[in-house]
Amino acid sequence: MTRARQDRLLALLTRNGEWETAATLADSLGVTPRSVRSYVNAVNARVPHGTAIESGPSGYRAGADAAAAQRAGSAPEAGTPRDRLHTLVRALLDSPDGIDVFETADALHVSTATLDADLARVRGLLGGTELTLERSASTARLRGTEMAQRRLLSKLAHDEMDAGLFDLAALRRTLGEGSVGARAFGPFKSELVGELGAMGYFVNEFGIGDVVMHIAIAADRITRDRALERASTDSSAAHSEVAGLLDRLTLRHLGVQLGTGDREHLATLVLTRVVAPGAPSADDARARLDPEVEASVRAVVEQAAADFLVDIAHEDFILRLALHVQNLLHRAREQAWSRNPLTRSLKSTYPMIFDVAVYIASGLQQSLGIPIQDDEIAYIAMHVGGRLERSRRADQLLTATIVCPGYYELHELLRSSVDRSLGQAIEVVGVETRVDPDWESIDTDLVLSTIDPARPSDRIVRIQPFLTDSDVERVQAAAGRIRRGRRLARLRTELERYFDPTAFIRGIDAAEGEPGVIRELGSLLVAQSVIDGDYVERAIDREALSSTAFTDALAVPHAMDMTASRTRIAIGIADSSIPWGEGRVQVVALVAFSETDREAFQTVFEQFVEVFSERDSVQRIVRRGTDFTAFLDELVAVIDG
Repeated sequence: MTRARQDRLLALLTRNGEWETAATLADSLGVTPRSVRSYVNAVNARVPHGTAIESGPSGYRAGADAAAAQRAGSAPEAGTPRDRLHTLVRALLDSPDGIDVFETADALHVSTATLDADLARVRGLLGGTELTLERSASTARLRGTEMAQRRLLSKLAHDEMDAGLFDLAALRRTLGEGSVGARAFGPFKSELVGELGAMGYFVNEFGIGDVVMHIAIAADRITRDRALERASTDSSAAHSEVAGLLDRLTLRHLGVQLGTGDREHLATLVLTRVVAPGAPSADDARARLDPEVEASVRAVVEQAAADFLVDIAHEDFILRLALHVQNLLHRAREQAWSRNPLTRSLKSTYPMIFDVAVYIASGLQQSLGIPIQDDEIAYIAMHVGGRLERSRRADQLLTATIVCPGYYELHELLRSSVDRSLGQAIEVVGVETRVDPDWESIDTDLVLSTIDPARPSDRIVRIQPFLTDSDVERVQAAAGRIRRGRRLARLRTELERYFDPTAFIRGIDAAEGEPGVIRELGSLLVAQSVIDGDYVERAIDREALSSTAFTDALAVPHAMDMTASRTRIAIGIADSSIPWGEGRVQVVALVAFSETDREAFQTVFEQFVEVFSERDSVQRIVRRGTDFTAFLDELVAVIDG
């Protein structure tokens, strides 16, 4: 646990990139400031001639050698329980008839009691692998298929890798330094990506490292006479073409000849996890789609579009997502989930989009009968975000008027420059060429003027007749301020409507975990007849699908349907951070939305999370929000900037 907290401390500092006090870090980790200091010393000891974590009057921040310390932290030290676990798993996988417990204990220089404890830890790794660990007298053996044993190797390697990204060093630790599968994979991966691109596929770089890892595991197992039996029923030309490519590359780079079973299995992994056909037509997409999958995706997307008022019910989006879900079905059957290193950032930066993805995932779970994990939900969120970005880009444009006194075609050249440099952020709707324009009558969001206005204004940006890079930066900054100001103004108005003094708790009880906190806050809204007990239970079910800890400080539990009698937010503040999902939070906001407030959902949800994504703001609100009035005052003060 201590090592895990050291790693989490380093991850927090690396992600934030700012100075953090010992008290703040202690709260995030659920320890004392004294423990934080000891963790800092331990992390710095990983890089004896460098600095992983800097210390100073403002606290701590990530140093120049933070990445090196992270890599060192992921490597198990010889003789440690973690190192023995790797060694023990490899021994069990390499010995179909089992290992002798006493001989293995002697080889590892530990007692049989210690080895028994290590075997118990191995059992803990077997969940979801379809393997069992049997013990008969002095013999311990793994029982299960070759595919299940490879699944265990994959799980062990993933546990060693940071954020789901491919890590050759972690793979070597899992397979053993002498394994053929532990060779350098740079040239292999580069050639694989190039060949797949030449075949007309889009390559998912987030997923290809995962497949390269499976190829390495396959090569290692083949050299140990543990090849897969033939199991694929896919006889398509695409499958045969990819299988042939993998066979050639594996022989060339690793010196291993794939058997029929491994060739077909790995080709299926590539086709379902890392490639997508380049811009298929609707007819081509349907030809590859299972009608049941298409119907399920269409139904849940149309329902999500109606419930969240988002513009995603487009034919191209539905077909592309359905192709993705069809591949997801295969991964679910194989329990070969795709990792997504963007999951955390997508959840914290685009909470509403992620929530739409959770809604879609929930519907697919029910209609298709498959579990969908957080990383897979993140891929759905990427599809949703891409569709919404195309749909709402025009809605985000600010209007602008150019003030440029006429001289030949000067104003025309300036407008052309503005359109070219700023066309994705603003739309020029008027041009004033008089030297004395009526400033008060100009009602656009921005005014870009080559002359000084009669009175300064935040929406008037002084620019040069020939647009410079500095002009572009100033206009973009002004546009950003206006957008943020409008968003937060809407948020302040909405929040003041939705809060209630009787739905506020300072010092929430986290003894019963997330469900207990949700029920505690939910009871306040039930007492107001805002929601019923069933809504509270549905909020708990939603939490089980994917944690609503959207930032390092805030969780926003809620049900996916908007059945509250009126919109209300119950706030709970913990005196110190509490566990929530895989992280810790200090503020929990149980949100109950009514059907009539659908449009407010997006505004409140995303912007509320945005306020709590800034650590200084969070600490100010938590520290000073001792009661409801003080909490609301501090929240409004932060929103107003």
